[in-house]
Amino acid sequence: MEGVQKGTELLPSGQDVWIGLFRDSWKWSDGSNSSFRYWNEATGEPNGPKENCAAAFFKSSGKWADVTCDQRTGFICYSAPVSKKVVRVRLMKKSSSLDLNDPAVMEDILRQLKQKLKDKGSNEDIKLSWRKQFDGNVFHKETKKKTT
Repeated sequence: MEGVQKGTELLPSGQDVWIGLFRDSWKWSDGSNSSFRYWNEATGEPNGPKENCAAAFFKSSGKWADVTCDQRTGFICYSAPVSKKVVRVRLMKKSSSLDLNDPAVMEDILRQLKQKLKDKGSNEDIKLSWRKQFDGNVFHKETKKKTT
């Protein structure tokens, strides 16, 4: 972690950390296959028949070594980037007595929107939520602007 700016290091310099890789045809901790390799070839890694986990050694430019899985180390994990989109929704309220700011009504609308997205072919794990305005409400009655 030589190039990391001071104050942003999560681990002490030179500490070994488990990177979530373990020997079962070398899979990641989430079960996905690993085609990327960064073994420390200078020390013959991977070299231990009973060393079924992988650690990155920052003293060796982050190169990997196989280690026993009961070895206590820090842990670095990765998650895919999250895409966040803000969408403005306009609901045409007819002469209904529904309170659109009622939590049960808002939850039902989110459920219906999520189902529509899935029906349109979205196979991503979609999380929808409402953004509350300054007054704590999500929905506001639209006022028509007067034209002069």
